[in-house]
Formats: sequence, C-alpha cells, structure tokens
Amino acid sequence: STTTWRAGEKLMDEFSKYRSPLVSRYASKEMAYNFSDRKKFTTWRKLWIYLAKAEKALGLLVTDAQVTEMESHAEDIDFAMAAEEESKLRHDVMAHVHTFAHCCPTAAPIIHLGATSCYVGDNTDLILLRDGFDILLPKLARVIDRLSNFAEKYADLPTLGFTHYQPAQLTTVGKRACLWLQDLAMDMRNLQRAREDLRFRGVKGTTGTQASFLQLFQGDHDKVEDLDRMVTEMAGFKKAYMVTGQTYSRKVDIDSLSHLASMGATIHKICTDIRLLANLKEIEEPFEKEQIGSSAMAYKRNPMRCERCCSLARHLIALLADPLQTASVQWLERTLDDSANRRISLPESFLTADIILSTLQNITEGLVVYPKVIERHIRHELPFMATENIIMAMVKAGGNRQDCHEKIRVLSQQAANVVKQEGGDNDLLARVQADPYFAPILGHLDNILDPKTFIGRAPQQVARFLSEEVRPLLEPYKAEIDVKFELEL
Repeated sequence: STTTWRAGEKLMDEFSKYRSPLVSRYASKEMAYNFSDRKKFTTWRKLWIYLAKAEKALGLLVTDAQVTEMESHAEDIDFAMAAEEESKLRHDVMAHVHTFAHCCPTAAPIIHLGATSCYVGDNTDLILLRDGFDILLPKLARVIDRLSNFAEKYADLPTLGFTHYQPAQLTTVGKRACLWLQDLAMDMRNLQRAREDLRFRGVKGTTGTQASFLQLFQGDHDKVEDLDRMVTEMAGFKKAYMVTGQTYSRKVDIDSLSHLASMGATIHKICTDIRLLANLKEIEEPFEKEQIGSSAMAYKRNPMRCERCCSLARHLIALLADPLQTASVQWLERTLDDSANRRISLPESFLTADIILSTLQNITEGLVVYPKVIERHIRHELPFMATENIIMAMVKAGGNRQDCHEKIRVLSQQAANVVKQEGGDNDLLARVQADPYFAPILGHLDNILDPKTFIGRAPQQVARFLSEEVRPLLEPYKAEIDVKFELEL
C-alpha cells in the first residue's frame, strides 16, 4: 500500500543520516526522553504558563482565559511550523513563541511577557539537569545494592590481593568489592549534592538585572521578587540564583558534569578490575546461553559488557573538558559560544552516565565467581607469603630466627627457580616438609597455611562498612531498588 511504502521510505531516510548511538543503541527511554525536543519545548511552554500565572496573580493584565488557552495547548506542538519559523527568524525561542501564539491567539499578546530567551532556555536546562539526576540516582542505588549483596556473600572468601598487578597479601572477594563500593558511595553523595545544589535561574531579564519586570510592575521591587519566587516554586525548585548575567553561571554545568565524569572514572576502574579478573578466570561478567564471544575463536568469553562500560566511561570523562572551557570564556554577562557546545555536552554526559549505570547493573546482577580457580592461585603463591608465619612458628617451637630465615631463603629461591625457570609448580611446601630442620612444626603446617589466617579483618571490615555506610545510603531508594535491567544489545 501507499502508506506502507511511505513508511518504508521514511525509515530508509532515517538510516541515511547519522544517528547517535547514545540514543539509537544504548540509552534508556526515560533519559532519551528527558533530553528530547518534546520534553524541551513542552517545558518552554510550561515556563511561559508559570510566568503568565504569576504575572496575573501579581496584578498584570493577564486573564484567566489566556492562561486556560495556554494550558490547553501546552503539549500540542507543531514542530514543522516551529522549524519553518526558525528557518525564517534564525531564532529558536522566537520561532516557538510564534508557534505557541498561533494556537493561542487570545494569549498571544502576553506570551513571554518581559522575558528573555534564557528565561526558557536556561531554566529548562536546569530542569533537565535536575530530572536527569533523578533518573540516575535510583540506577546508581541499584548498582550499589547488587554489589553490596555480592560483597556480603563473598566477605570471607580469600583471594590473592594484587599491588602493581603482582601477587601481594591475601584479601577477600567481598573486601575487594567494598573498594569498588566505597567509590560508588562517594559518587552517590556527589550526585545527591549536585542535584540538591541546583537552583533555578528564575525571572532575571536580559542581563540579570530584572529591569524589564521592574518596568512592568512600575518600580515595585517587592512584586519583582515575588514573581521570581512564585515561578521558581511552580517549577519545583526551592531556590533561585540571586544573581545571574543573561545566563546562570556556567560553573553550574561544571559542577554537574564533573561528578558524572568522576563516576565514569569509578566505573572504568571497576570494569577494568573485572576484566583483569576474567583473564585470570576468577570472576566473569554474565554470559548469555547463545552469546558469541568471538567470530573466529568459538571458545572465547569476552567481557563485552565491561568493555562497553570502559569505552563509554572514557567518553564521559572526556566530556568534562567542554563545560570547563565554556565557563572560562563567557565574556561579561554572556556570549553565545556556549550554546552549540552545551546542546551536545549536557545531554551526552547524562545519556552516557545512564548507559554505563544500566550496563553495570546488569553486570553486578550476574557476576560469576570461580572459587576453585581462586583457591588454585592462592595455593600457587601462598607458600611464599607464609614464610614469615613459618619462621614465627619455628621460633615458638624453640628455633633461632636467623637460622630459620636462612633456611627459608634458600628453599624459597629453589622453589622460585622451579616456577620461573622450569615452568613448574611452587614446591616450597614440599621442600619444607622434606627438610628435617622443620620437623617441630610439620604437624601445624595445615593451620599455618590456612588462607583464612591471612585475610586479617577483611570479613569484619565488610560487615561494618555495609552496615554503617552503604545500607543507610540506599534508604531513600528502597521503593525503586528491585527493578531489574535486561541488556538488549
């Protein structure tokens, strides 16, 4: 049919243009909508309605009929008309003023009364930032919850610790997860603070002096302040910035995006750790039944989710350079060279953060641990780590520390040579058992080499950390904590 043909032609046309994978491939529907044209321009209309309502309440010549007319057309935007108007006027705000006025002829004279473009532009951006944080925070809470359960489950499972990516003293799988959790908890507090610190630009006029509104209210300063307060409250903010230029300070964007970038660094670190552990075959991310790891190597189980998080986290970190540079070059009350940059950097930061949090949730909901592999790695390294314990046990049995140290040194070097030069297994324990010098402690060797005696207070640290710092952080999100995330691509 003609309808089907046209739909197919439209679809083909879409595939003939660049589409951002942040939206077409990755981001959640709610975050994609948050930065959509529909959300943006319906918010503009709501802001014009708030302004009209407040101006009416404070005595300006705005009628109930005009407000009602605006409210009845808040959602039905003619995007084609707006695009045509913008192509003529070269001004996006005035294009939408005209488009709104077209369907609200009675209200047309009072739409945008006394306001500047940044009244709708900047205030909408602040609403989108606030709503973006409200989308991210429950997702971060879910990641922390899943990882907390993981840490609790494996709180006392000994594993090799690594410094410089070389075997070090033992830790536990759960304690290592708490290192990840501590960074995520810092990110949670940072995002909460950034969200709560956001203020509204409010009703400030062209250079922030409120001069146009002072004229409208015939010099009544109290009414100008009431207007600012009323619109701020209608938009759902507790406070507005007391001073602005034409725009709100672009340092606000730095504050918001810096915490997202910091979270990106956290997630990159976590996912890199998991990738390293996957190489050791100690821990793996979820792997679907029919998932293919490699087109050539059928045996492979690539950590593609973690790799995706790392890849996108780098983009999130890099985006921070944009608001830093933008804020530094805002001349006097403002320049417009912030606009094009912010159209990209603000949405992309939130879209990218959204993607990596959702993917990390999927990872942490299905992490696979291989205790036997971990145990084998411990057995391979523990004899070297246990040498000090063996020396102390010999001293307790009446031996001389220096003599014992020399014996252990020689045997350790022999065992190390077997491992490094011959490619064999660590046979230090067998050498100790075969040496008559160590006869007094042979009956205690199993206890001396019990991995659980090498993990210190790791289990206790996990329990206290989860109880005192992590669980309380999740309280505000209890109602949203059980939502699962299925990875589609």
